[in-house]
Amino acid sequence: MSKEKTISLENSVTSVGTAAMLLALTRTMADEDDIKQLVGNKGYRFVVTEVGGKSSFAEFQEKTTRAVMGACLNNGLIKKNVANMHALLHAVEEAKRGILVNASTNTSIAAKIAIVRDSNWIAVAIFGESAIHPMTNHERAGLGVMHLCNCDSHNSAQAISE
Repeated sequence: MSKEKTISLENSVTSVGTAAMLLALTRTMADEDDIKQLVGNKGYRFVVTEVGGKSSFAEFQEKTTRAVMGACLNNGLIKKNVANMHALLHAVEEAKRGILVNASTNTSIAAKIAIVRDSNWIAVAIFGESAIHPMTNHERAGLGVMHLCNCDSHNSAQAISE
């Protein structure tokens, strides 16, 4: 009978990017809960969601953007203003590029998405599996990190229109 050793990842969570990737990599609810506690103890705010579909634009790409934006808005992770929405969209687009590199347009993708933020940065991590056929399954990952503007929506909207 061997004793189970507890593994501490506390020193590995050094940024919103590492926190998001660790959350996206979890495969069980117990592991996800452990990482959520760790990430929360570091002072980060977060939300986790999932998405699946074909790698074509109408499927995976649009579903992912809508799922991320909805999860963030519905859970109060971001405010519905230009600065927050702009940063989130850039981070999710960057993460999707990592997932979709060399993916066929017929590839089926199932992915877990974690979004983590602090007062200055927001990260979107995507981890999942893709395959054209079940025998060709393989894992994919993507990470996008973007700076959050610490300005009100009026000032950021004005800056964008100038």
